[in-house]
Amino acid sequence: MGKIKEQFSLRTVRKKIIFISKIAGAFLIISYIISVRLPFEKDISFLIWVVIVVVLTLTVDYLLGRFISKPISNICKTAQKIAGLDFSSPCEITSKDEFGSLADSLNQMSENLQRTIMKLENANMQLEKDIWQKKQLLEERKELTDRLSHEMKTPLGVIRAYAEGIQDESDEEKRQQYSEVIIEETERMSRLISTLLDLSALENGAVSFVRERFEFIEFLETTAGRLLMDLPEINFKLQYEFPEDKVYAYTDKARMEQVLNNLIINAKKNVSLNGILKLSVTRQNAKWYFSIFNQGNPISQENLSRVWEKFYRDKNVKYSGSGLGLAIVAQILSMQNLEYGIKNLSNGVVFFFSIPTKKKIYIFHMDFTTITLHFHSGFYDITTNNNPSYVRVLLL
Repeated sequence: MGKIKEQFSLRTVRKKIIFISKIAGAFLIISYIISVRLPFEKDISFLIWVVIVVVLTLTVDYLLGRFISKPISNICKTAQKIAGLDFSSPCEITSKDEFGSLADSLNQMSENLQRTIMKLENANMQLEKDIWQKKQLLEERKELTDRLSHEMKTPLGVIRAYAEGIQDESDEEKRQQYSEVIIEETERMSRLISTLLDLSALENGAVSFVRERFEFIEFLETTAGRLLMDLPEINFKLQYEFPEDKVYAYTDKARMEQVLNNLIINAKKNVSLNGILKLSVTRQNAKWYFSIFNQGNPISQENLSRVWEKFYRDKNVKYSGSGLGLAIVAQILSMQNLEYGIKNLSNGVVFFFSIPTKKKIYIFHMDFTTITLHFHSGFYDITTNNNPSYVRVLLL
């Protein structure tokens, strides 16, 4: 039954043309027979037949135009738009014949071509981005190599000079002094390379943070005491501003010690003679902040943002290190999405960062069905349907 139905269907252009031609032929023969048998003169009968033929021709032309010419025109227009990379107007042919199938294929090709172009554009954008990143990386590597070469020249020059001095010097005491200088410069180069490798590992994401919860004030006092209190000569005034409550940090303890070390050493180098060096832990907008202030010359406004760059040194500063300490501080803090910065005050400079914390909630006694929470002074006061301020929740 299906085969018979398919055979007599008009789903192909060929069948439609044959069907139209057969209908036209049959109608032409029938109209001729009718016109001959009409009770009119031959000329009038012939004229009637001619009119019928003209009408039939126009009808056939219309049907052929509808079934063949119009679909072909639509397909050509759509193909021209696709050739011009205009995918806004798909080919709208809904017939079930070859033209409908061709239109579907053309629309599918248009969609595939559009997706392919989008993929190529995305790939091109990614390629341009990769090229730009590689270019930036090459520039950074070149700059790093130039800076490192410059940093190495001084200790290498000192080592060479004192090594030649050892060869020419006969005094054993001076030879010993020269050897100590060589060892000191060698250690300086080793520290520089180690620091640079550490910074590179941080920048490349090759370092993972082992976070733990610890009391920050006690940790800060220990770190600062080791760096500031045991000096043989202290030529500055040390001040503290710490809260009475405990402050718990949640971060990598070794990396936090590295941050504090670098900031304290930087402040110690730049504090003015008999000036103030102040360590503070304060609370602002529900966050704990550490800050370190050193009295002395402010940093020029154009150089404020540059202090976090590798190998940056302020020309006005008497003491100078590797120029990597603050860059490591910025990298460690930014990897934890912590707020940090530097400010010029009227009489000095202050560095600060937000302390990473993890809140723990301790609830004392629970016997209620509905609660309302009110936060103040580090506590949540809970009002229940039974007893106001019945429960207090402490945030640490």
